[in-house]
Amino acid sequence: MLPDQILFALEVTLNGLMAGVMYALVALGFVLIFKASGIFNYAQGVLALFAALTLVGFQNGQIPFAHLINATFGTNLHTFGWTLPGIVAIALTAGVMVLLAWLIERLVLKHLVNQPPIILFMATIGLAYFLEGLGDVMWGADIKTLDVGLPQGISETVESATAALLGYGFFIDNLDIVATIVAVILVATLTIFSQYSKQGRALRAVADDHQAALSVGISLRFIWVLVWSIAGFVALVAGIMWGTKSGVQFSLSLIALKALPVLMLGGFTSIPGAIVGGLIIGVGEKLFEFTIGPMIGGATENWFAYVLALLFLVFRPQGLFGEKIIERV
Repeated sequence: MLPDQILFALEVTLNGLMAGVMYALVALGFVLIFKASGIFNYAQGVLALFAALTLVGFQNGQIPFAHLINATFGTNLHTFGWTLPGIVAIALTAGVMVLLAWLIERLVLKHLVNQPPIILFMATIGLAYFLEGLGDVMWGADIKTLDVGLPQGISETVESATAALLGYGFFIDNLDIVATIVAVILVATLTIFSQYSKQGRALRAVADDHQAALSVGISLRFIWVLVWSIAGFVALVAGIMWGTKSGVQFSLSLIALKALPVLMLGGFTSIPGAIVGGLIIGVGEKLFEFTIGPMIGGATENWFAYVLALLFLVFRPQGLFGEKIIERV
């Protein structure tokens, strides 16, 4: 039998891998937008929040803008009186995210073609605050429970298997296992799309040079709608996982900050790098808390990822899988 400390460390490592997958789901959306436009999409975390709010609203049959309608007309409306199955609500929410992508391109991005990256970045900041306010007005600011039928709680299969093999049952959440499977499928699909499809190649061309892409017949507007739609779908998946895990609340938008170290490690232009970076951050912060945390007072998970990202910025700023950019001056 292995010593207890080694068994505990193995369990912590497995849980870290699962947590890393949850971080990577958010980071994927950032990578997609960056590959298409060369900008950091500050609104990605809010997209996940907005998708989760919309999903819960559809599921519960909630009337959008009910509070605003009631305050304006003195009514007392809250729900339509019906509920929707999880799969139907997810499909409707995906449609809303595609519509949102089209509106973002139509009302914002269309007017910023060939502008400096800082202008586009500032536009995503404004978009983030607008969507957060819109979500509040549409669906309310109360904490909501999200249940689309995903399994939760300890995995008895993993616990019994590890108990039989090692004499110690590992506590692994069923939701984390589902998130891992979904993340693997997403990464494989997005990598194939980016590398081998016509739209994927056009996406990379748009990121390199807007005007050059336009000159060879690539529709910049279509590519932006496409990539924001995909990022919206990824945000929906992340919102489902995080909303199921911790409830749908406005602090959900802050998961974007946790994705920053993941991007710095994996590279802003690499889809597989988002997953690898997430796994490194997840395992690293759990093991650091397990080994060093008790010696320095704990709570190291709040800052470990950012310290690790800072080290990468110093020694390898492009990340593990990012492209090194060399500019002639």
